Amino acid sequence: MMIKNFFKCGIAGWCMEVVWTSIMGIKNHDRKMMGKTSIWMFPIYGLGTVIKPLSSKLRKFNMIFRGFIYMAGIYFVEFISGTILQRKNCCPWNYSKCKYNIKGVVRLDYAPLWFMTGLLLEKVVNKQEK
Repeated sequence: MMIKNFFKCGIAGWCMEVVWTSIMGIKNHDRKMMGKTSIWMFPIYGLGTVIKPLSSKLRKFNMIFRGFIYMAGIYFVEFISGTILQRKNCCPWNYSKCKYNIKGVVRLDYAPLWFMTGLLLEKVVNKQEK
């Protein structure tokens, strides 16, 4: 089941990223709205599978608390993976020109996005299959 959730999270992450980068095209006046992602992102998003066992421990807490825990975890994974990929010169993102960045691999202004992403992944990995 862990492998299946890894693939679910990887695919969900890819899809969210393609939609997000497409929408950002509007901001840049790109009417084509071409979304993009990187093969490196699949295993990073796939790590969202750890939300399943974590969510069972956090079940008794409210959604706001769970969202903050997931957001912190996403930031942690983003920072570690981004730092490693930067060292290998293959990091697909670079936030160094953004106002609220940490070492160019984390954007603090994405906190609401990561909060909601964590809660969405919680739903994805806990969805009952028929």
